[in-house]
Amino acid sequence: MPYIESEIDLTHTIRDSSKQYYTLTDILLKKHLFEIKGADFSLNISPIADLRVGKDLSDTSQRRLFQNTRGIYIEGDLLKQFSFSTSIYENQGRFAAYQSSFFQSVGELYTQQASGTYSQQNAVIPGAARTKPFKIDGFDYAYATGNIIYRPNKAIHFIAGNTSHFIGDGYRSLLLSDNSVPAPFLRTVLKATDKIEINCIRMRLFNLIRRPVSSSVESYYESKAYSVNYISYKPFKGLVVSLFEGVIWSRGDSIVSKRVHPLFYSPVPGSALPLLSRNELNYLLGINAGYTFFEKYHAYGQLASSNGHFNNPAFQLGIRAYSLAGQRDLMVQAEFNHVPKGTYNNGNPSLSYSHYNLPLATIQGEAFDEFILRITYEWNRLYVSEKLVIFNLKEFDATNWLPIYTSPDKVNGKITHNALEVGYRFNRKMNLCLFGSWIFRKDNLSNNPASLIHVGLRTGILNHYNDF
Repeated sequence: MPYIESEIDLTHTIRDSSKQYYTLTDILLKKHLFEIKGADFSLNISPIADLRVGKDLSDTSQRRLFQNTRGIYIEGDLLKQFSFSTSIYENQGRFAAYQSSFFQSVGELYTQQASGTYSQQNAVIPGAARTKPFKIDGFDYAYATGNIIYRPNKAIHFIAGNTSHFIGDGYRSLLLSDNSVPAPFLRTVLKATDKIEINCIRMRLFNLIRRPVSSSVESYYESKAYSVNYISYKPFKGLVVSLFEGVIWSRGDSIVSKRVHPLFYSPVPGSALPLLSRNELNYLLGINAGYTFFEKYHAYGQLASSNGHFNNPAFQLGIRAYSLAGQRDLMVQAEFNHVPKGTYNNGNPSLSYSHYNLPLATIQGEAFDEFILRITYEWNRLYVSEKLVIFNLKEFDATNWLPIYTSPDKVNGKITHNALEVGYRFNRKMNLCLFGSWIFRKDNLSNNPASLIHVGLRTGILNHYNDF
């Protein structure tokens, strides 16, 4: 679940105690570009950038890859009860062939009334937005995120905004991840006791399928509602066990709109179960658990099952280790995810567990096993990271989360994705890094490997996944 900064200790993560003797280096290495503080308010402003160029060494067409992201980040506090943050991104990019193909495969859908089929246009970038064409085989897109927090007392928080969420301790989440596109939400956090915390999130999601009839210049998308009830229990120090309920609610279809069912607003897990037989919702039940032991090891896991089918659940097992071999900034993580076919579907594609034609949980949807190994190390601002991802696809359907009925061929195969990055981290507050990276991807489905090299400068404050 997204944390509130005031509730956790980020000193080790973002604090920089290095001595600086010039105003310029103090801002570049330790602060936001503008920091304003008063008696009962504060305001921080920093630029956002992801400027990189690259090439696919296995692509004989000599395409130049690039990412050109510019933006601004603003955060602040007002009195003791209010906090806010917002960021705006303007982007253009040209990506590797496997990435462009995926982005285009989840583009917006238009109904062809004469034939009863659908045409697909443009593309969607995970973690960002839908796009429009840019020059030759490039993408142009913009998006904004933000939230407002109101804390009337220590026991309750109210949060509203337009951001992504991630539930879990792993690299992936089988329950709710930031893989999709930011969505408008309302969230309530109640600390019932020192050991029990209750989170309720209500969101408005969209299937990127245009309504065939509209009174506006541009047709609206088909909408659906999403509710999350998440209860965490800490029986003793180091252990957290949480019950998750995520429900996609019908708001009509591409022709008829309707109000969401009143039980959508219920904070009680399980209250939607009586409606399962009416095909008006897609119900996901899960458990998330994490245990920290010997101070530097964290084991975690998840279970997920949809619509009352508990005989073949999805599960996650993982472990992270910190400060190994006496190295404070060395982290090793190993994770295994098993997501069987049918984990997120209820038979009604309009209620797929997705937003903006992208999965709300794992980036590959379902019908796969996945192994992940990550190693990161930092020394005097220099860092190196290695990530290996191996997918074993089992009757995999690359469009199973789209809001339309499809009959594609189910595939079995293996995808290997290896990413190595080295760089220099200037500023921890905005994660400003100068970097070089190499990505090698191979699958036995298309036999078209990718070998990507990039160099660039970025402020990495959001996740954007390319390991699919």
